[in-house]
Amino acid sequence: MSLHETVPTPVEPQLPRVAGDGRALTIAVIGGGITGLAAAHRLLELAGANGGARVEIELFEASPRLGGCFGTEQSGEYVIETGADSFVTDKPAGIELCRRLGLESRLIGIDPAYRRALIVRGGRTWPVPSGLSLLAPSSVRGLLRTPLLSPIGKLRAVAEYVVPPRRTTHDESIAAFAIRRFGREMYERVLQPLVGGIYTGDPAQLSLAATFPRFIEMERRSGGLIRGARNPLKSRSSVADSGVRYGLFASFQNGMSELQEALRARLVQSNVQIHSGDRVTAVRRLDPSPPDAHGRFEVELLSSEKRTVDAVIVAVPAFQAAELIAPQAVELAGALREIEYASSAIVVTGHRLADIGHPLNAAGLVIPHSERRKVLAVSFLSRKFPGRAPADRVILRTFVGGALQPALLSLDAAELSQLVQSELRELLGVTGEPEFARVVRYDRAMPQYALGHVERVQRIEQLVTQVPGLELAGNAYHGVGVPDCIQSGEDAAERVWARIARKNQDHY
Repeated sequence: MSLHETVPTPVEPQLPRVAGDGRALTIAVIGGGITGLAAAHRLLELAGANGGARVEIELFEASPRLGGCFGTEQSGEYVIETGADSFVTDKPAGIELCRRLGLESRLIGIDPAYRRALIVRGGRTWPVPSGLSLLAPSSVRGLLRTPLLSPIGKLRAVAEYVVPPRRTTHDESIAAFAIRRFGREMYERVLQPLVGGIYTGDPAQLSLAATFPRFIEMERRSGGLIRGARNPLKSRSSVADSGVRYGLFASFQNGMSELQEALRARLVQSNVQIHSGDRVTAVRRLDPSPPDAHGRFEVELLSSEKRTVDAVIVAVPAFQAAELIAPQAVELAGALREIEYASSAIVVTGHRLADIGHPLNAAGLVIPHSERRKVLAVSFLSRKFPGRAPADRVILRTFVGGALQPALLSLDAAELSQLVQSELRELLGVTGEPEFARVVRYDRAMPQYALGHVERVQRIEQLVTQVPGLELAGNAYHGVGVPDCIQSGEDAAERVWARIARKNQDHY
């Protein structure tokens, strides 16, 4: 089935039909990453569910290509991912969007033979303790048997079972929470590399409430994480069924760009105007007084062109959003600038299996900061998903930089490649030269959910209400994963639509 031939079934919203004063409604979506694409697609669904309401959608992307951190490329016989290589299935937005796009049959899970991760300790690789899901171990035996911990470290980790829950409610960092419950050794050797890599950040600075609130609830509800993990609440949602089918992570048969292409094709089919390679420089509300007026916005481009629209969804990083709206929303721009970002690089390499001493018997490995190595993690892409490399070849994706090692990103591409090859030689016994090496940089791409992030975002959302018709979306607010971005874009689209619908009720 061709992606260009799939037409999603609209999801019926409980909103009035938008008609109005005879002209088409115009909505601008700024940012052509997965968030912006999902927002524009959701607007199309809402228009279709409202009797084919007259809506003109314009999507603006500064770079020449859509997709943001999505990037599936062909390199000879290799199929490589330069950005996200999968998405989690325990959050509904990703799977549900695939279903509406007719892509569910294209989904694949991680190969069961490699559905585990490794952790480096003393230059060697060891499996993550059995039964451990991020911060929650369901198996005491798994903690007691792991070679990653000393005998004292094991006893302290198991003692989490009797550590009382915290009584105070102030924000707590991931590191403080993990050390309080499991001890420092368990945190440094096991938990820090598992959770820190998700945000390429420093768990000592990241807010637990903003990143993993379920563990706060688990401690509160069950008294501890071992107790909570061993007695999980049963989920009856379709998300749980998806998790069983695909495992915790899913991708597509031909790579993650299948989702990006399906969204792009749907937008093109529906005559969405896509402007790529021309950056938006400002967003101005034309008539901001009174605050509840039916105001419109002017979108100014670097090419000096201007567009007048009824509403705007800004789906770019928080610091870029701040620059766009600063002239008319100084306080909001200031709050957005408080969200810090980390930079990283991915070095994607292709190797002959004969040149690798390690069995690569996992989906990848993570490296504790205490090991003092110069890479954060290595993903074995062609082990995770079939068809990415010939049978006698393998693709490795090595992550460098992040909040804990920002200085490494000053290296040029050749130096980063050399650094990675040196690390792979020591960690995985890689010899010889790779058949290809691709260095991809992500400058200020990963928001850091620092302590106080929940309150910071609440303030931002309150300030946005003072600019009716403007919505923010992206990974800076309520989650950094692909499903989080999809959910953020769709929620912003629904808020914009609801406001426009309310404004136009008196016209029909």
